[in-house]
Amino acid sequence: MPDMATAPSGPLMCDIAGQWPSDEERDWLCSDESLAGIILFARNLQSAAQMRALCDELRRCRPGLLIAIDQEGGRVQRLREGVTALPPMAALGELHRHRPQQALALARDIGWLLAMEMAACGADFSFAPVLDLDDARCPAIGNRAFASDPERVVALAGAFIEGLDEAGMAAVGKHFPGHGGVTLDSHRVLPEDERSLAALASHDLIPFRQLAPQLAGVMPAHVRFTAVDEQPAGFSPRWLDYLRQDIGFDGAIVSDDLNMKGAAIAGGPGERVTAALAAGCDMALLCNDAEGGAQARRTLHGYQMTSAQKKRIERLRFSGRADDMAALQARPRWHDIRQRLAPLMAG
Repeated sequence: MPDMATAPSGPLMCDIAGQWPSDEERDWLCSDESLAGIILFARNLQSAAQMRALCDELRRCRPGLLIAIDQEGGRVQRLREGVTALPPMAALGELHRHRPQQALALARDIGWLLAMEMAACGADFSFAPVLDLDDARCPAIGNRAFASDPERVVALAGAFIEGLDEAGMAAVGKHFPGHGGVTLDSHRVLPEDERSLAALASHDLIPFRQLAPQLAGVMPAHVRFTAVDEQPAGFSPRWLDYLRQDIGFDGAIVSDDLNMKGAAIAGGPGERVTAALAAGCDMALLCNDAEGGAQARRTLHGYQMTSAQKKRIERLRFSGRADDMAALQARPRWHDIRQRLAPLMAG
């Protein structure tokens, strides 16, 4: 059971501008009841030691604050100094074609290593794994995906999640119901996918359906699936109800960044967070827009989370035993994994 004294009081995750909270940021970190957590970006981070100090300071401002990061590997790895450089997940997919057992073992160990390093640096969870299928169409996905074959994605992502779980870190799958089948990037526009629900169910939805029991969180895509609903998935009660009722997912639904162009259909920042929560998201993510974050906090003033919503969000908190970085780096397993990663990084 969560400690309700430190459990999130609100549904909003946002960011700060720099490598240390400003006086203004401290004010709302300490007092704003709409806040659930902070997500860290590369601009916030200088090294593993600095990230640890920043996370400790953020939690001094607000005990119980959830802290997240995008630390997938490859081109999406926000912290690079003082931690292991991870390959893009497509490298595991390629290895799996020729040496499947080696790839699965390495995927599991990468999940463990990522979780242990991020926990040592102070984070609760990373928004990972990517469960999209790489159909060589979408610039936003590409080699972030394990593979184009859904069964290969299930196998590798499932092993990766086992590694996260061993360390005590929640897995957050993204981007439901699948971002890989569009040619446009939702950071810049609202992509549209014209495939039927049946077509999606036989392809893109397979990893989400099969891995749902292992996921603590799911992030919906800012993609409009026009044959299913006119609303993008993250604003669509139909899609989020499908995730809950048809797939049976019982964890936290966390919006993708509502500052992305793919979310503009819902209006301004306050309207976007309201629409995401009304559609069925448990937590709204709004980043890279200080004024937009302020608007979102004002909009959510007085928002009452349900006890079920609080429990789902609380599942994202790191639950393992975190080493400090020196102790982690003294573990033989840490060295062994890094040695086995070297050929993938070189290739």
